[in-house]
Order: sequence, then structure tokens, then C-alpha cells
Amino acid sequence: QVQLVESGGGLVQAGGSLRLSCAASGTIFSISTLDWYRQAPGKQRELVARITRSDSTTYADSVKGRFTISRDNAKKTVYLQMNSLKPDDTAVYYCKLTFITTEYWGKGTLVTVSS
Repeated sequence: QVQLVESGGGLVQAGGSLRLSCAASGTIFSISTLDWYRQAPGKQRELVARITRSDSTTYADSVKGRFTISRDNAKKTVYLQMNSLKPDDTAVYYCKLTFITTEYWGKGTLVTVSS
């Protein structure tokens, strides 16, 4: 069983930065794909960034050049560095771990960007 715990959310002014962390339990972290999703009020959950077990990364167009996903397999932690934040980035951010076809989700951390 895998548990994911996100942290690092909070209130920040537009143009500021935050780093989100997602700590995992279990033994499959290093061989899993890790994603950050977000869900803004009244909107569907959307994929923000992905990092594969081989460290290949992909990003949503809306965050390219501003967000960076990374992982530390020794710490079983995935990070999302968010720079140049905009009010449109306000959302609950979730991490997801995928191992083959099994998915695990964290409970999310709220990011609020004020204008």
C-alpha cells in the first residue's frame, strides 16, 4: 500500500514562488510515474506535470517555463517548484503515483495566488 502526503501549499502573491512536496510510503516509488494535478474551483482536475521512472518530464502548456517537477528516490519525494505564479494557478494540487495500472492519490494541498 502507498500513501502520499502533499505539503508546501499556501498563500502567495502573484509573481512569487512555492515548492510543493509529496512524500510517499512503500517500496515502489523509484519505479513509478509521478504526477502533479490541480483542481481549481468549478473546474476539472488537470495534469500539471509528470516525471517518469527514467526522469522524463512533461508539462501542461500553461505552466511550461514556470514550473519544474523533480524527484528524489532516496527520500521517496516528488517536488513541484512553481515560479512566476499567477492568480490562475490557484487550485488544490494533488500528487499521483502510478505503478503499472494502479494509481494512488494524495489528499491535496491548497495553493492560493493573490493578485
